[in-house]
Amino acid sequence: MTRDSSASSLIVGGAVSSPRAPLPTLPPLSLYIHIPWCVRKCPYCDFNSHTASPVLPEQEYVDALLADLDQDLHAVYGREISSIFFGGGTPSLFSAEALGRLLEGVEQRIPFAHDIEITLEANPGTFEQEKFVAYRKLGINRLSIGIQSFQQEKLKALGRIHNGDEAVRAAGMARQAGFDNFNLDLMHGLPDQSLDDALSDLRQAIDLNPTHISWYQLTLEPNTVFWNQPPVLPEDDTLWDIQEAGQALLAEHGYAQYEVSAYAQAGRPARHNLNYWSFGDFIGIGAGAHGKLSHPDGRIVRTWKTRLPKDYLNPAKSFQAGEKALTNDELPFDFLMNALRLTDGVASRLYPERTGLSLDSLAEGRRDAEQSGLLQVEPSRLAATERGQLFLNDLLQKFLS
Repeated sequence: MTRDSSASSLIVGGAVSSPRAPLPTLPPLSLYIHIPWCVRKCPYCDFNSHTASPVLPEQEYVDALLADLDQDLHAVYGREISSIFFGGGTPSLFSAEALGRLLEGVEQRIPFAHDIEITLEANPGTFEQEKFVAYRKLGINRLSIGIQSFQQEKLKALGRIHNGDEAVRAAGMARQAGFDNFNLDLMHGLPDQSLDDALSDLRQAIDLNPTHISWYQLTLEPNTVFWNQPPVLPEDDTLWDIQEAGQALLAEHGYAQYEVSAYAQAGRPARHNLNYWSFGDFIGIGAGAHGKLSHPDGRIVRTWKTRLPKDYLNPAKSFQAGEKALTNDELPFDFLMNALRLTDGVASRLYPERTGLSLDSLAEGRRDAEQSGLLQVEPSRLAATERGQLFLNDLLQKFLS
């Protein structure tokens, strides 16, 4: 599941940004595939997901995904796909046969990198040993398992369909199915959650030895049940204690934080998400999917697809709901909104390479952010300080007028 957004009508650092040059090389290319159905919609979820009918339209949806991809092939420009991410919804509701036909169709259209990373999101309540063995045989080599909590009362509050025992078994089943690379999704700041509750969840996740842990705070998002009927969440002091103690526990067990909510064992960050955060390109196909595509002439375009599955499957309607070419004034903020999520930031040279703009277009905002102690004073890198990571919104504001 991806969250893409762009700023609008931005003036960077108080001055109009410099003219944009054609891109010297195009960024790496990834593919995001959205499967919009779930067994049940969770009350905190603001992603484009819909309750599944007893029989999913697998055949029709795979046909639509490939036809959707055909319309974006003009933006490939001879590149290969470095990663694929099946997000949702719950992609593991689809059969191995359907996903196999889809992957075969994709590879017929765009070559796969020899070391391609292919991730599938799955929930413990949808784990079937035979199905996951079949997924692995298709070339899917990474799982992202939506645990959220191991504690039954917390899972009930979150509207999850699995229990703690199923969550534990899911990790073992993933490994038995041949997945030596998998992520566990875990939330903190849950209704009535104490520091001990949060650390207990985290210790259980660490004991399962995933290669990657996504550990993030529950937030109340508009257009969700929780937004309209807010649960009682921990006080700010408790949230701060959970964050500090949890980060120390993860580091102690060899999980290095490389992004705001992403922790990985050595050499195991999520390559697909790294491509997002380093301003790489990605095609998005499926109901409500977003994409970001660069063109040799310097144009960088955000795209989004028709949101409702019934409309996406309607031959009379277009797959693409809209697109927006980022202006020179919008690009700096859009780039930094992604890059500064990384704890080590990115090499400064990546900015002109991926935007076509000179580093001078960041000069005023950069100077202000450095003087405020939010951005590291390091000419060769664009990276937030520890304080800047805590106050990322304040840091990004330095690049708006």
